[in-house]
Amino acid sequence: MARATIPVYDVCTIDKNGQPLHLMVEDFAGYLDKHYQARHHPHRHAFYHLVMFTKGSGSHTIDFVKFDVQPFQIYFMAPGQVHSWDFKSRTDGYIIHFAADFFRSFLLNPNYLDQFSFFSGNSQQSVCQLPAYIHAEVTELFERLLREANQHPQLNIDMICLRLLELFITVERHTTRPGTAALTGHTSMQLRNFQQLINQYFRTKRLPKDYAAMLYITPNHLNALCRELLGKTAGDVIRDRILLEAKRLLTNADMSILEIAYDLNFKDNSYFTRFFRNYEGITPEEFRKKFITQ
Repeated sequence: MARATIPVYDVCTIDKNGQPLHLMVEDFAGYLDKHYQARHHPHRHAFYHLVMFTKGSGSHTIDFVKFDVQPFQIYFMAPGQVHSWDFKSRTDGYIIHFAADFFRSFLLNPNYLDQFSFFSGNSQQSVCQLPAYIHAEVTELFERLLREANQHPQLNIDMICLRLLELFITVERHTTRPGTAALTGHTSMQLRNFQQLINQYFRTKRLPKDYAAMLYITPNHLNALCRELLGKTAGDVIRDRILLEAKRLLTNADMSILEIAYDLNFKDNSYFTRFFRNYEGITPEEFRKKFITQ
């Protein structure tokens, strides 16, 4: 039986005094006991979401890419990504949710999180395997976050922000995501700026030269940068973002294929279908049936 749509979960919880909290920090095993059946199927988040596994086996899927569960693997998800779990044994670790505006009153820069590659919205960059020498350090950071969140989260909110930022910086410094090159300095900034511009304009700007102009570089330089760091052309990166959004929209059964085509700025339904089938090997209808009909 088909579900009406992929569910979207919010983070907001209520503290002991009836005040809304835009943060959740829990041990993963306890969280799974309460929510595994609901979260087992594909769903979307309206918040930032991260998990570190300390034990367990099975898999989890981020934006239709499957990853094997491994101890001291940590993954990060930005709002809007599609996610599901399929665990094969007792799984434990830590889980944190926080709202998109959680850091707004704490940081002057509203785009601060954009500097972290694992929050880029690219599933291949979202999953990090922690090296053994930082296992104890990162575990202690999660334990401190648990203590702060479980005692007086409203009073300790600034400390929680500091601990989260420390966690993000520690992971960014000591890990290299699968499928990515080590990025440093100006080159790293150019690539991240390109990816952020694609997220903003992919519906209306499809050509590398449009993004190169906004970055004040030549199309050839942008193409060479993407080939060196990502192993693909700038056009491939733009196309992949359009395909990802198409897949996300196809999980919403309330939108017709025609509505999705127009949302993504295709001139008609048949052009969108040819585009999707050319790169995915199946039609949009077949993809929808695979991920919505169970």
